[in-house]
Amino acid sequence: MFATGIEGSYPVIAGRDGADQRIDEMEKTGHYLRWKDDLCLVRALGIDALRCGPPYYKVHLGPGRYDWEFPDAFFAEVQRLRIKPIVDLCHFGLPDWLGNFQNPEFAHFFAEYAGAFAQRFPWVELYTPINEIYVTAKFSAHEGLWNERLRSDRAFVTAIKHLAKANILATEAILKVQPTARFIQSESSEYFHPCGPDAVNVARHMNDMRFLALDLTYGHDVYARMYEFLLDNGMTRDEYHFFLDRSVKPVCIMGNDYYATNEHIVYPDGSTFVCEMFGYYVITQQYYDRYRIPVMHTETNNRDAGNGEKDARSWLEKQWSNLLRLKSDGVPILGFTWYSLVDQVDWDSSLAVDAGNVNRYGLCDLERRVRPVGEAYRDLIHTWKHRISNDFICLR
Repeated sequence: MFATGIEGSYPVIAGRDGADQRIDEMEKTGHYLRWKDDLCLVRALGIDALRCGPPYYKVHLGPGRYDWEFPDAFFAEVQRLRIKPIVDLCHFGLPDWLGNFQNPEFAHFFAEYAGAFAQRFPWVELYTPINEIYVTAKFSAHEGLWNERLRSDRAFVTAIKHLAKANILATEAILKVQPTARFIQSESSEYFHPCGPDAVNVARHMNDMRFLALDLTYGHDVYARMYEFLLDNGMTRDEYHFFLDRSVKPVCIMGNDYYATNEHIVYPDGSTFVCEMFGYYVITQQYYDRYRIPVMHTETNNRDAGNGEKDARSWLEKQWSNLLRLKSDGVPILGFTWYSLVDQVDWDSSLAVDAGNVNRYGLCDLERRVRPVGEAYRDLIHTWKHRISNDFICLR
């Protein structure tokens, strides 16, 4: 599958006056007003699949209460245009009534929502129940940027165990309605390089942490030192064994998101500096060797916020070449994604500052004009589509 996505983040941040402020990327990029145009662009570019999802905080009004007005209209058009949706049910934020990711009731109510969505749209087969669990927990509970805005290992462990549990319960709820559903778990593919011998242990811990969301989701038994870290920060033995016993790995496709900012130089004090050294090929091979399930490249875009256009096209070619090499080396690759369809807003601050800065990372600009990278992606799809449809990709 060749895919793109609607950037659908909606975390809560600290506003200028210190009060909570919802940052909704679908509002900032004009998607709510121009969603029909956006779907037409997907078709015009020859793209097969669209990572998208309704705004969870607007749809789930309370226990057993939903507002389906926007999802009904949107997904009816998706179905009419024969675009394959990969439905993202939670993208970095929660409804106000659920609070934040420290709430132990989140998993139960999110599963209720996932089941209700599947009943409403039984024809949908591909899901990302919760987007980037690791990043959600890290930015919300360890870096202090979003939602609960906490900064501690205990808060991080609490958030990630609630997110992973919610992800598993939602998967089970969807399968009860749609037994043929498959789950593309989009996760940030990270790597931490020690700057020297004194940073080796810190980098090792961070490299163990990067796997944690998928370890819990897929029931992968963690290393002893990571198990000690989990227990020291509030996870119980019973909670840990929930993940070992309820793995959803057999119905999952591993989604690897890779940007140049996903690799980091680590210093002894735990501070980091962004670098690009290994690239998608090496890091995705590490993840595949750990979990041994089919892979989809679920996010990438231009790494440069400057003039962008030349860099974006070069980055597209580089990521595609990495994907081809992985496939030739035996990794079962299902698809590739340029994320997102249109430019984004305020990702230069990780959405933590409501400044209105347009980040030129889309296939199209905010006026819905196709960028040179959009034309390059359309050409790449045209060049490779017939080959992929026949025998290039292992699974469909």
